[in-house]
Amino acid sequence: MAVHANVASLRPLDPIAEDDIANSNIPHTKTVLLRTRIVPTNYPALCYRVAVKTLALLLIACFAASIRSQTPQEPDYAARIARQVEKVRAESAENHHRAPFHASWESLAAYRTPDWFRDAKFGIFLHWGVYSVPAFGNEWYSRNMYIPGNAAYKHQIATYGSLEKFGYKDFIPLFHAEHFNPDAWLDLFVRAGARYIVPVAEHCDGFAMYASSMTPYNAAEMGPHRDVVGELERATRARGLHFGVSSHTAEHWWWYGVGNATPSDVQNRTSLTNLLYGPAEPMSLPQQPGVTVDLYKEPDGSHLETWLPPDKKFLDTWLAQSTELVDRYSPDFMYFDWWIGQPAFKPYLQQFASYYYNHSSERGRQPVLTYKEEAMPPNTATLDIERGKLDTLRLVPWQTDTSISIHSWGYIENDEYRTASSLIQQLVDTVSKNGNLLLNVGPKSDGTIPEQAQQILLQIGDWLHVNGEAIYRTRPFALFGEGPTKAPKNSMEKNKDIQSFTPEDIRFTASLDHRYVYAVALGWPLSGSLTMHTLYKGNPYLNAPVCAIDLFGYPNRVPFEQTDHGLHLTLPTAPPTGLPAATAYVFRLHTSCATKEHR
Repeated sequence: MAVHANVASLRPLDPIAEDDIANSNIPHTKTVLLRTRIVPTNYPALCYRVAVKTLALLLIACFAASIRSQTPQEPDYAARIARQVEKVRAESAENHHRAPFHASWESLAAYRTPDWFRDAKFGIFLHWGVYSVPAFGNEWYSRNMYIPGNAAYKHQIATYGSLEKFGYKDFIPLFHAEHFNPDAWLDLFVRAGARYIVPVAEHCDGFAMYASSMTPYNAAEMGPHRDVVGELERATRARGLHFGVSSHTAEHWWWYGVGNATPSDVQNRTSLTNLLYGPAEPMSLPQQPGVTVDLYKEPDGSHLETWLPPDKKFLDTWLAQSTELVDRYSPDFMYFDWWIGQPAFKPYLQQFASYYYNHSSERGRQPVLTYKEEAMPPNTATLDIERGKLDTLRLVPWQTDTSISIHSWGYIENDEYRTASSLIQQLVDTVSKNGNLLLNVGPKSDGTIPEQAQQILLQIGDWLHVNGEAIYRTRPFALFGEGPTKAPKNSMEKNKDIQSFTPEDIRFTASLDHRYVYAVALGWPLSGSLTMHTLYKGNPYLNAPVCAIDLFGYPNRVPFEQTDHGLHLTLPTAPPTGLPAATAYVFRLHTSCATKEHR
């Protein structure tokens, strides 16, 4: 028992202690020897434990290094922009002989507006972005909120507090788009009769609604965390419609310049927010020392040469971002806002147009590029008139864009809306003059389309369902129409496109095969008589006398007489029941009635 007690009291021994035991007088029973021989075997165990720990530390260090090497580095946006610009210039250069278009007006003059656009006639524009979160004033809220005295500034301060603590960037996390359903949108637009869809890819605010590699401020990385443009592109093409995008990035040069003039997060922007707020330059040209300049007053919008021109860095960024849209989505349609007319953009516009046209040609697409005012020669792209119209027929195709809402292109609370009748009348007037109508809708920040806008779109669709033959795939008649209502002389100015018409206002279109002329009365004559004075007997515009007249949506032929004084139609004193409610009535005029079909 004593031996076992001694053995039990033994502790791990080092070599010296082992020798001492060997030379001692302690009885070495078998048990004692076996247990004392265990002592040296603890060294390999100790070494093993040290090795395992060392190896673990090495593995942890290697893993940490691996994690660090795999952690995404801050993207070099400047390098990406430079590479894109270099590619664009190489592919649009004169020595790129395989390309059909080069960066010169002479080369771009070979462009022709495609038939798909001339056939489509009616498209939907979509102003949707971060500005739909405050939903106040209009889509210029991101700029106006930094202008003291402006209603948006007052609203911002009262609702969100100091501009230094809550700036435009702080609306981005509130932009959830939780109910955004591109398929539901497209189902509505198809029912409305639209043939092409154009979302705003980036407004002047600097927030891209697509998966851009040129800026972190995009909807795929912030806000909704969805490639909004990409999702709409897929839903649009799935329904056989044409897809386009718009860019308003040109104005970003001076957009937030007002924020530099007042205490705000623009004035104190960081390296990150600088990518959202951009150059924030003043609008006006440099002035003589001592001359006071109103930093909030815009120079003459019709003379952009009086504005401070953008520098090379900004123009390169504009070109890179614009062509990135071409690369990512191959749009059938590209819309630029008015500030591309600033003279500094001219060489960049030529580079963009040639790159876009060449890219489209390679992919079998027929592109449409729009410009405003005198930004491009008329034979190199397609003229767009914002919220305006023409007072006569234009021999080359053009487009007007207007909004279903009156006060803002983007959604705001308590906006007013156009009536379906007024928009249908504008569509008819535009098509008769060889143009298209691009109608804007502003969705809410949650991704839903306002109910009032939906109802108006559906009413337009009901009218087109009955009368679309007089709109789609038509071409201008010899004259656009007749009647007392004329477009005002300044009709090409903004917000000059809303007019009231009378039943005597007639607009004409013609079928592609020249078999029919369509006469659209922009009201119903309560007298029961309608006269088209320009279609008198023997007129030079018709290839033969009128032999039959139909009223779309009405089963019976319309009684008429073509005399030396005009084409006289006899009608009921009220529109027949069953016709669409809109005040635009289509009469199809036959000049060939030899077959049984056209008896």
